[in-house]
Parts: sequence; structure tokens; C-alpha cells
Amino acid sequence: MASAAGAVMTRVLLVDDDLELGEMLTEYLEREGFEATAVPDGETGVHQALSGEYGILVLDVMMPGLNGIEALRRIRAQDRRLPVLMLTARGDDVDRIVGLELGADDYVPKPCSPRELVARIRAILRRTQMPAPSTASSAPLTAGALTLWSERRHVEWRGQPLELTSTEFNLLEVLVRHAGRVVSKQELSQQALGRPLARYDRSIDVHLSSIRHKLGLDDDGRSPIQTVRGLGYQFVRE
Repeated sequence: MASAAGAVMTRVLLVDDDLELGEMLTEYLEREGFEATAVPDGETGVHQALSGEYGILVLDVMMPGLNGIEALRRIRAQDRRLPVLMLTARGDDVDRIVGLELGADDYVPKPCSPRELVARIRAILRRTQMPAPSTASSAPLTAGALTLWSERRHVEWRGQPLELTSTEFNLLEVLVRHAGRVVSKQELSQQALGRPLARYDRSIDVHLSSIRHKLGLDDDGRSPIQTVRGLGYQFVRE
């Protein structure tokens, strides 16, 4: 579906058992230029999310039956690329961390304003949508045994493809672009998440923990991504 200006609308799938909230957010998203569909349960949400028809999924954690965490687990087992924004209970760090560990791109605590939700959706889409292909292939970024192609959004580690979520890819790209120097969490949040780092926000730490797990350890037993206490993170050149 295209807007009046001819731009293709992003289709948003909202999965939340709160029917009134779903209707309100759907109307707001459509006023903001999105095409939005709301479904009230996790089972239907998983089926719709895996249809390939949506540009982003907004997924509530607290739902009867199949909750958001289990729905996300099923989705990520088949699709690592669909951007996912979780709606979590305010102050519930456990759900947030588990969601991020399973591959959610970001979260918004409920109750949230529609304006904040749209801002987070746009931030995720800005960092996950691939740039238009160019006629000439851009040179890859390299750091030690890692090679990263920005335009293709493809990473190889020791010659093997590395499966990353969209947010993990962006974080790794920022670190590799600055390999050898410390990048602060504030910089990582702005450049990779597209938003300022919130107080007590552990998103960066959880995403980087997942990347470290996928990379494994170097021959010296260290992770190629080092924490510099009080300063940030550094991708270590070999």
C-alpha cells in the first residue's frame, strides 16, 4: 500500500490482548503514515508475523495463552530479521532482559504514549532498513577475523557467516568501525539504537552479551569485544 506521496507504507503488526489499546494504537499509527494491523493473541500473532507481510512487530509480553516471550521465541526460531519492539510492564527487568536475549530489538514499558511508541518504531526502522543497492559494491569492514558488509548486512567471523539480529548487526558495525578504540554506551545507543541511552537501560549490555556468545573466544581465551569499566566497549584488533 502506498501513501499519497507515493512512498510505500510500513506495515506494523501489533499483538496485544487489550482490544481497546490495540484499536487506539492502530488508529494513531495510521494517522502517522503506517499501515497497522492489531491481533489479540500470541498464536495468531506468530502466524501473522511469519507471513512476511509486515515491516515490524510490536509484541506485548503479558498475554493469556501464548505470552509475548514464547511468541518471540517461536518467531526467532524461524525469522531472525523481522524487527521486534516489545511492550513490557514498567519496572519488569526480567521480561525486558529475556526479550532482548531472545532477539527483540528494543522495548517500551507500559503504559506508554502513542507518540513514544511511534518514535521507537521509527528509530528501529531507520537502523534496520537496508540502504538502496549501489552499482558498485562497497568495500567490507575488517577487524581481525571479522568481515562486515554494511550494504548487504552480512557478517563473517573466521570465514563463516554470523547470524545476527538487526540490532546486533548495528551494534557490531559501530564497534568494528571504531575497532581499537573505546566506544561509550551513549555513543552505541545513539548510533545503533537511534535513541539516547536511558537511565538504568541494560539493552546495550544484553545485546552485546549475545554477540559475544556468538563470536566465542579468541585463541588467548578473551572475547574480541572487551568491556572497559566506566567507559564503554571496544572491539579488539588482533
